[in-house]
Formats: sequence, C-alpha cells, structure tokens
Amino acid sequence: MRSLIFVTSLYAVTLAIPQTRSGSLWDLFNKRASSGCSATGQTSCHNTTVQKNFCCFESPGGLLLQTQFWDTNPSTGPTDSWTIHGLWPDNCDTTFVENCDPSRAYTDISGLLTNAGATDTLSFMQTHWVDINGQNEQFWEHEWSTHGTCMSTLEPSCLPAGSEKGAEAVDFFNTVVRLFKTLPTFDWLSQQGITPSKTTKLTLSQLTSALKTASGFTPALSCSSGTLNAISWYFNLKGSVIDGTFIPIDAPEKGSCPSTGILYPPKSGGSSSPTTSNSGPTNTQPSGNLPTKATITTSSGTGGLLSAGTWSTQTLATYSLSGSTSSFTMTTSKGSCAVQSGALTCGSGTTASSFSAISSGGQLLLAVGGSSAFSSDGVPSGTVQETVFTGSGHAQDYTLVINGK
Repeated sequence: MRSLIFVTSLYAVTLAIPQTRSGSLWDLFNKRASSGCSATGQTSCHNTTVQKNFCCFESPGGLLLQTQFWDTNPSTGPTDSWTIHGLWPDNCDTTFVENCDPSRAYTDISGLLTNAGATDTLSFMQTHWVDINGQNEQFWEHEWSTHGTCMSTLEPSCLPAGSEKGAEAVDFFNTVVRLFKTLPTFDWLSQQGITPSKTTKLTLSQLTSALKTASGFTPALSCSSGTLNAISWYFNLKGSVIDGTFIPIDAPEKGSCPSTGILYPPKSGGSSSPTTSNSGPTNTQPSGNLPTKATITTSSGTGGLLSAGTWSTQTLATYSLSGSTSSFTMTTSKGSCAVQSGALTCGSGTTASSFSAISSGGQLLLAVGGSSAFSSDGVPSGTVQETVFTGSGHAQDYTLVINGK
C-alpha cells in the first residue's frame, strides 16, 4: 500500500497524494459524491468566526477519529493490514455523544451500498471492516447508528434534493474506507522495522515514534493486557465528511497502552478456532450450580452491570438467573435481558435471550453463544455508562463475572 506524505504549514496540515495512474489514492479521493461545500474554509474545532451552516462545518463533533483494530486471536482481515473500526466524531474537548438519531439506524448496510452502486466499498469492507465474531452487518449498523448519525454534515437535510433514503450512510461508509486507505498502519510500522512478533516486547515510545516518522503525526495506541490491539488517528475537517479535507493532528489524549512491555503479535488463523476469543478463556461448563441472584462484575476490576445491562462504576444491580449453567435467562428490575444488535440490554418488553456460564479460574463467567468475550467503546467513570457488546469488537475487552448473592 502506498504511503502518504504529510505536509505541514503554519495553519493546517493537508494530505499530499501522489498523482499516479488509475487506482491510486489520488483517484480514491476524487471519485466521490459532492456535498457542494468548500473544502478550504474554516477548520473544525479551530474556527475563528461563528459558523452557522453545519452542513459544511462539522460541529459539535469536529474532532474525528479513524479507529483501527489489530485482531490476532481470533484474527480478522489480512495478515498484513490492520482493519477498520470506524470514524467517530468527538467533541473538540474529547467528550462525545452517540446514537443521535434512532430514526436513521439503518439495517442491511450491504443492500444500501449495493443499491447505491458502492460495490467497491462493500467489497473492501468485507475483507477490511470485519467483526471478530463474523457479524459484519451488525458491526456496520452499529458504527453508523452510534457514530455516523452524530455527524452534522451528514444530516439528510444537507444532501441534494431527491437523495435516496440512506444516502448519507452510503457517503459515511465511502468516506471511512477512503480515509482508512490513506492510513496504512501496518506498512508504516514495517517501514520503521517494527513487524509482528510473538516474543519481541516494544515500548510505547518506539511505536509512536515510528508512526510519527512515517506519517508525520502521533496517534493514540490501545492495548489489552499489554497486547497492542487498536489505534486512533485524529483529524479536524474542512468542509463536509462527504468530500471535505481531513486535516491530521497529533492525538490530544493517550490510549491505554503501557509505556513498556507491549506485544505486537502476528495474526493467526483464528477462524479455525471458534472456541477462542481475544480475552475469553477456554470454554468449559462449570461444575457448580447457577445462583438464582447475582451481581455481575468485570474482569478488569472496574465496576459491573446496572439494571439496564450497561457497564458502570455505580452501585451494581441484582440479576435474577433462571435455568442451568448451560442455558439460562436473566432479569433485573428493568425487565428481561437480551442481546440485541450485538449489545446487552435489559428492559420491559424485551424478549429474553439465552445465556450460559463458563468456569475459569474458579470464577463463573457470563457467555453468549459459547463465548465469554465482551467489550465496550470506553471505560465508565462517575455517571458515565458504557454499552456492553458481545465479542471483542470494541476498544475495551473484558469478561463478566457472575457473583452469587
């Protein structure tokens, strides 16, 4: 994959893409939908005048993160490429909002892209934007509804008259794929002599210095138990998400990796090992009885589940469990618990899902579909709660421990 040259000026940084033949990055950035917005106006988060046209100025989410995964157990995507997580519009102070318009939580993303003629984008997503549990459609739906619907420049009212329903989601996926192709994290590390290894331990400084040398900017790196598994490249934006100028910047905050002892392991054939997960243990049924009442905590040691099924550091909810360790249902004061669109939720009117319990190190772990892996986009603190997703498809990986009362 071709690398990019990042050129800095006094006020901004722009992507300089070589003018080569068809199929180059230059072509990728010019074969796009048109928003009708200028791409040379005020920069998001750095405007010097009041902006009122939020169709052409991304606000309040003007700090954009192109997030990538390095999944190794099981592995996803090509062995010589990181994979796409998403594109997130954080506020300029690094806070964020999510799920801004449930009425546009589109399903059948493959159908939307195919009907719009974006088959090249879809084909790339099928190899480079993949869910660790094989639930690609749910993964794509989540990324659009959670993050895409919060982008002001992708409001339906900003699109040309007569645009098809869901056209803004098509623009979102096209842009994410185009942007990802300009951020070859694997190649940039390789160019600086850093390649996956089962034994080599790296420092955070080695990794960030290598990436800054190759790209011109410092990303945020995230780890799970000392293993590198995610990266966030930060941008501001001139114009619209559809066709604006993404301006790379240094990450305004650090990821979760330690300063030393970081492992960057090679990808392996995880698809042939269905009982293995990023953070879950080998699946064996416990010999103990299932408690009828329990609290559920995380293996990370930070908090546990509230009555709605969210992860929090507040007072934990009591869960009622009915069945056996091989198959049981859960309820809370909110109602029955289920996995919907890959996320745990408990509430009235919810049709209960079947869960199971796995024994590991003397603990009883919650499992869905035989896997005890769960993840969230962040770590809760104070009153901030995090959605609990099945599988290891998000930034923070953990297991959930059932504690009998």
